[in-house]
Amino acid sequence: MNYTKFKVAVQMPVLLATLIATFVMPVYEATAATTAPQTTQNETAVSYHTVMIDGVKVFYREAGPKNAPTVLLLHGFPTSSHMFRNLIPQLADRYHVIAPDYPGYGQSEQPAMDKFKYSFDNLASVVDKLTAELGLTKYAIYVQDYGAPVGYRLAAAHPEKITAIVVQNGNAYQEGIDNPFWDPIKAYWKDKTEANAAQLRSVLEVGATKWQYTEGFRDPARHVSPDTWMLDQAYLDRPGNKDIQVELFYSYGTNPPLYPAWQAYFRKYQPPMLIVWGKNDKIFPAAGATPYLRDLPEAELHLLDTGHFALEEDGEEIGKLMHNFLDRKIKR
Repeated sequence: MNYTKFKVAVQMPVLLATLIATFVMPVYEATAATTAPQTTQNETAVSYHTVMIDGVKVFYREAGPKNAPTVLLLHGFPTSSHMFRNLIPQLADRYHVIAPDYPGYGQSEQPAMDKFKYSFDNLASVVDKLTAELGLTKYAIYVQDYGAPVGYRLAAAHPEKITAIVVQNGNAYQEGIDNPFWDPIKAYWKDKTEANAAQLRSVLEVGATKWQYTEGFRDPARHVSPDTWMLDQAYLDRPGNKDIQVELFYSYGTNPPLYPAWQAYFRKYQPPMLIVWGKNDKIFPAAGATPYLRDLPEAELHLLDTGHFALEEDGEEIGKLMHNFLDRKIKR
């Protein structure tokens, strides 16, 4: 056997691999780096900010590349942007995510009631001004609970800004509040007395806060950390906060009269809508989810086997559904 030919035959694959690694791969990787979208670890990491809006310090979480489409996450009662702590990183690889706390909630300032009007009109105004301050000209909204009347005010006022809507147990139809939970609140709308207000104050205690995170869930002991309701309760227990919440219970009565206008907005503009709804919710049951299809027949509806704060138990599934939906519906 010719040893020289054998040696060359053995070494050729090694030499070829060396040449590829040395000359070809760096060129390929450099080309790929300039053509493929890049999201750095710094961009996907959540950052925390405070901005002054009408003299009130408003806190918000932010993540994702700022040149990507924006998703505005609007929280419910009695929580804060903390409810989105796990969803934000799921979205931030492809989207610019903003999640504010309303005044009186979370890390935002809690001005005294004689210094700030606690109404849904005013909460929506603050969020609207926040989007302007941040230079958001177009954005999708995720609305849950109180986030719905805040977000739908923005959508009706600025339909040209809304790229898509994700609804998670957020109401816009009479069917959604036609259940026993709302009876004492409706009584307060009709007659704003201290006696009727007293009937609502039990909703602001820890037992009721925990109930919102456990009722209708498949396995709250496994999927819901007690930190959730204890953090919300700590915010509720701040001096003066429960009076603020009672005032907002009363202000919620301004929302049902706006339902026809919001429904007209849905019919006229047909915003892309994804509905991800905890069907076991006793506050906003599934009866409030299906009416959206009357006005938005192309809406995508998913009834999930969980409760009011569906992100706690089905956050991973909701994140995947949102990715699929937003990737299809939002133009880049």
